[in-house]
Amino acid sequence: MIKTTNIKPIIQVINLHKSFGSNHVLNGFNMYLNEGENLVVMGKSGSGKSVMIKCLIGLEEYDGGKIIIMDKNMKNVNQSELNEIRTEVGFLFQGSALYDSMSVRENLEFPLRRHTKKFGVIDDTTPLVMDALVNVGLENTINLMPNELSGGMKRRIALARTLILQPKIILYDEPTTGLDPITSKEIIELIKSIQKKYKTSSIIITHDIDCARVIANRMILLIDGINYAEGTFDELASSKDPKIEAFFK
Repeated sequence: MIKTTNIKPIIQVINLHKSFGSNHVLNGFNMYLNEGENLVVMGKSGSGKSVMIKCLIGLEEYDGGKIIIMDKNMKNVNQSELNEIRTEVGFLFQGSALYDSMSVRENLEFPLRRHTKKFGVIDDTTPLVMDALVNVGLENTINLMPNELSGGMKRRIALARTLILQPKIILYDEPTTGLDPITSKEIIELIKSIQKKYKTSSIIITHDIDCARVIANRMILLIDGINYAEGTFDELASSKDPKIEAFFK
């Protein structure tokens, strides 16, 4: 895999393969993520974007290739090491994935209680919970239940739950899907502000071209199971390759 930078990547994906039966989803996919970078990965529905991101954090086993996160080869880590890595890699699920039976406070407390190794046992979680909620502009929702929140508010709360562990890396799976244009814009601006404030390294899986235009430092187009094209938004948008042009029409 050819590097275009001397900065040491925080994530490397090398020659990744993943199939479901005869359906070859990833056919030698390569990717790297630099520290402090917003990397957008775009592809059509069913192209393997979400499969790739699940392989990164161990939710899907991959058939071949190598994934290195913060200098650790993911094939070689044990469960304890994987859990430790997951405290540094936040994952914003496409559907927000809040626990319906828990209040907003309890949803945010859950990762703190699960990953005690990073912060220890915390007697009073309120300061951390409130700080996370303030960062997404929803401090007044702390005692609400998920069914009392709009779609956009649920997405923000899910992001607050991701932020509460203060991860170095955040993976966003279709962060604007199902949201109206105004709320989508708010989420995009929120992702930008989080990168600026926390210096997070982020991979954003999306098919939203407006999201990519605003947020991407660099883009990869996932076509036919490979990293077909890579560059800035403007570089890819000016390409004459028909497969690339199809994303920008």
